[in-house]
Amino acid sequence: MRRWLVALTLLLSLTGLAGFGAIHLYRAPGPLPAPRAVMVPRGGLERVGAALRDAGVIRSPLAFRIAALATYRAGPVHAAEFAFPAGASLQQVLAVLRTGRPVQHRLTIPEGLTSAEIAALVAAADALAGDPPVPPEGAVLPQTYDYERGTTRETLLARAHAALLRALDRAWAERDPALPFTGPDQALTLASIVEKETAKPDERPRVAAVFLNRLRLGMKLQSDPTVVYGASGGLGTLDRKLSRADLDRDDAYNTYRNPGLPPGPICNPGIASILAVTRPAQTSDLYFVADGSGGHAFAATLPEHLRNVARYRALEQHPPERAHPGG
Repeated sequence: MRRWLVALTLLLSLTGLAGFGAIHLYRAPGPLPAPRAVMVPRGGLERVGAALRDAGVIRSPLAFRIAALATYRAGPVHAAEFAFPAGASLQQVLAVLRTGRPVQHRLTIPEGLTSAEIAALVAAADALAGDPPVPPEGAVLPQTYDYERGTTRETLLARAHAALLRALDRAWAERDPALPFTGPDQALTLASIVEKETAKPDERPRVAAVFLNRLRLGMKLQSDPTVVYGASGGLGTLDRKLSRADLDRDDAYNTYRNPGLPPGPICNPGIASILAVTRPAQTSDLYFVADGSGGHAFAATLPEHLRNVARYRALEQHPPERAHPGG
């Protein structure tokens, strides 16, 4: 009887030591020397453990599986790209796999890119998957999009298209009722021209007003960016200046030859340009020309416009001297 009690006491002591060792192993810092994002695969605990070991997050896949099974009531282990902190313990690793948010990547689509340029930008985002389709011109809303690794390029562009439709619908619903448009598609086309004509936010409603006033009077828009779009085959840029031949070119996007709007957008405009077109400035301006300071000089009459043009050409020939860095 006495021997049995001694054996039982020894067994309980060993069990307690084993439990203490397991808890220590569960909470002890892991081998990861610095924070790291790891793509955790599907396929069960064995495969996940092997991936984490290969990435240097854990030492023992067996210890990982035992810990995961022992704490299964805390929830399932998820597959995604997760960020693990330096020295993450098994306890921290499992918390990340069960409750952590997958790593979010970001892609910023700047305003004014053509759809061909956007397709190239999306293709260069290495966390996306699949081949990028070239969206229709003007079908994407420029802004920053968050996504998880493995998201398809087609899915991200579909989100950008849905965002464009929502923004355009809101702007159209709150539009100036006097706009000479038959539908929001025409507003989008003019917004793309405004986007290309000026990069100054405060000028956009006034530039929009110039083109709208011209449309109402039946004047040609005479917008250089539309000519560039046609001459470049939809790329939106030329490696040279526009020529007289470009302005005389028989092209549907040549607003020097053709009255009214071009057949469609010439780029993907941002929300500010869309709002500028649907809520334009109240002005009688019909002309604008660069003013030499990054903005434009506006005019309501041709004589006034010609004076602005002459002033700009004089600045081109005799630019003002810049102050020395020391003042």
